[in-house]
Amino acid sequence: MPIVKRGKTWYVRFTAPNGSRIFVSARTSDKQAAQEYHDHLKVEYWRVQQIGDRPRYLWQQAVVRWIAEKAHKSSLKDDKCHLRWLDAHLRDIPLVAITTDRLQVLIQAKFNDGVSPASVNRMLAVVRSILRCAANQWGWIDKPPAVRMLSESKRRIRWLTRQDTECLIKELPPHLAAMAGFALLTGLRESNITGLEWSQVDLERCIAWIHPDQAKSRKAVAVPLNAQAILILYRQIGQHPRWVFTYHGNRVTRANNHAWRKALKRAGIEDFRFHDLRHTWASWHVQAGTPLYALQEMAGWSTVDMVRRYAHLSADHLADYAENLCRPKLVGGAMQDEKSA
Repeated sequence: MPIVKRGKTWYVRFTAPNGSRIFVSARTSDKQAAQEYHDHLKVEYWRVQQIGDRPRYLWQQAVVRWIAEKAHKSSLKDDKCHLRWLDAHLRDIPLVAITTDRLQVLIQAKFNDGVSPASVNRMLAVVRSILRCAANQWGWIDKPPAVRMLSESKRRIRWLTRQDTECLIKELPPHLAAMAGFALLTGLRESNITGLEWSQVDLERCIAWIHPDQAKSRKAVAVPLNAQAILILYRQIGQHPRWVFTYHGNRVTRANNHAWRKALKRAGIEDFRFHDLRHTWASWHVQAGTPLYALQEMAGWSTVDMVRRYAHLSADHLADYAENLCRPKLVGGAMQDEKSA
């Protein structure tokens, strides 16, 4: 039988011209549709073997290879979330059939989920990367379609005043308060704090470190610990032999959780994520006069563009130039203040 049913799904099977046995899911419960898929697939294999046509690789095949080659990416976890969404739209679509028009349909479908242009762009970036690999590295298609990114509105950096953070920490349960306080003092990301081990901390030298495989930039990061950060760590000693931050003897895997959101509500703080504690830390540093190059190194940012997002929060280096308008000048041979002139 060219098609067989397993449960509610039909499968197709046949022998290819080169002798290999093909048995794949038709991904349908409709018998006629499965038969049509069988006939189409069999012709495709014949054209590849007999007249040398290029195989029509499917989106799913490209995804599997791309994930294997990008296993080192620090953002692969987020990329997989986009790929799971894309699977429902592109799984059995040949790469050559992914055109600009089809991408426009994807964009609209994504917007129908109520997401922002930034979220759509993150999805499109994954699609673009896969199609470029298929064309430029694997030779699966001749040329990738143009993937145009959407315009994104510039958002303000969300950070809190010291008074707001004091209100928030008072509302947090003790284990989250310790983690939030540590984030405000070190600028570490949520994943780095939840994954911090005692083997990464040197209390005598007042330093911690993030291994390359834990850092977004894939470079080791040295984390200087001030006196308040050291105090928080001392309070964690004895709670767990391996993990620094725990709850009832178990490692905390997420800080941006239900308890976090309830504490924000009680503190009267809106639109604030745990990651925004890192923005708060950086903002405080810039306002306190920390040089941007030093902040970049402490944060582990790979480019100066990341740290320049906070540059507007400090204008100390421009103060002398601002005073130029107040300096005296000669008017009719006499000294006169700029203001009175």
